[in-house]
Amino acid sequence: MILSYAIWIPIVFGLMILVYGSERPSAGVKYLALFGAILGFIATLPLIANFDIANAGMQFVEKHSWIPRYDINYHLGVDGISVWFVVLTAFINIFVVIAAWEVITEKASQYYAAFMILSGLMIGVFSALDGLLFYIFFEATLIPMYIIIGVWGGQNRIYAAFKFFLYTLLGSLLALVAILYLYNLTNTFDLLTWHRAKLDIVEQVLIFIAFFMAFAVKVPMWPLHTWLPDVHVEAPTGGSVVLAAIMLKLGAYGFLRFSLPIAPDASILLGPIIIFLSLVAVIYVGLVALVQQDMKKLVAYSSIAHMGFVTLGFFIFSPLGVEGGIVQMISHGFVSGAMFLAIGVLYDRMHTRKIADYGGVIHRMPKFSAFMVLMAMANCGLPATSGFVGEFMVILAAVDYDFMIGLLSATALILGAAYSLWMVKRVIFGAITNPEVEKLEDLNGREFFMFIVLSLCVIGMGVYPKPFTDIIHPAVMQLLEHVAISKL
Repeated sequence: MILSYAIWIPIVFGLMILVYGSERPSAGVKYLALFGAILGFIATLPLIANFDIANAGMQFVEKHSWIPRYDINYHLGVDGISVWFVVLTAFINIFVVIAAWEVITEKASQYYAAFMILSGLMIGVFSALDGLLFYIFFEATLIPMYIIIGVWGGQNRIYAAFKFFLYTLLGSLLALVAILYLYNLTNTFDLLTWHRAKLDIVEQVLIFIAFFMAFAVKVPMWPLHTWLPDVHVEAPTGGSVVLAAIMLKLGAYGFLRFSLPIAPDASILLGPIIIFLSLVAVIYVGLVALVQQDMKKLVAYSSIAHMGFVTLGFFIFSPLGVEGGIVQMISHGFVSGAMFLAIGVLYDRMHTRKIADYGGVIHRMPKFSAFMVLMAMANCGLPATSGFVGEFMVILAAVDYDFMIGLLSATALILGAAYSLWMVKRVIFGAITNPEVEKLEDLNGREFFMFIVLSLCVIGMGVYPKPFTDIIHPAVMQLLEHVAISKL
């Protein structure tokens, strides 16, 4: 029942907040949301504490008949690939609630409720072992995020909300076709049964393409990435944090749970194309990030480049590459979440995200500046930060796969340092040129708590990633053995 608690505790609290809340913010709504977020996170901790590292299969499995006539089940379970994302989702939800504490003044109860429900739905995506259940959770996440962007976003929020919804919905419709085809073939929606289905190469290629459209838009991979910068710019701080830290991972996770195990031959056949698209994301999008004048857009393009590392690692088909991709996903959850929180802190004080409007922030906000520099360093892969571990693993795997691919992927470290340091230099350091910067006040206790916890996570994972890789490794080996056996 642990996974059910992790899914339904935040959803139930979200519904309670809707019933209890009102248009105006109140202490009761805030504390109810915070209590629900913390309780939801605590519910996920037994997943790590009781996880059997030696077991590569699904654990904490729950299965209840839902619609027997069509063999649709409420079927949940996690393995080493998915368990960390369940915990990460619940963890990030706490920071979203804290970040909104003094900022959201209109429709506060609906704001907190949307994020609580969204958290539960995303955990459902990472836990579902029934194909239709996965699709329901996967699509349902669009609704609260669409509302979050459309109601609490910036000036062009309606445009951004529609763009987000249409891109992701249209991509997912092809995945639904693939899911229905697999059901007609196997007479079940059981995901693990689909992994054992015998498909010819034509069926695999078509199914791979269908799932690719759904998951590549979500990652997002180049050239399907254009919705993300617009959405990040218009979304409120909490929306950007959840979008970057968790929602992008839904697409990458889909590749590991659907594309590779269900269509292994097609994955190998089309792998070079994915590698090419990933390298374009790493290099081209990194160059695009260099010329951005808006902090949110810069970090948004940075996210696309980092997720390019993830898909590159997956389609090299080596344990080091796949594990590196998963580690990069977890690290990106911490680092990108912290970066968007930092931008939110500045925006709350000055109501601008333009890099040119800042300069010399360190003179007024030394504590904040220290944290932002640390996260910028992690964003460009500085050793001893979490950002280095996953990227280094993927680069090593890429070099072993093909030296030129490894060399091209390594340029991301140079580009990452360039755009991260470019932003830090102009925002944090230098002389104060804007009188508004003179009025800035440093972090309060609430903000300091958020950044100190995230900093400990980033440094802790960077210095000692073994707990993460130990849990991930057996499930990755089982996945790659399945792909290799299918190839034979």
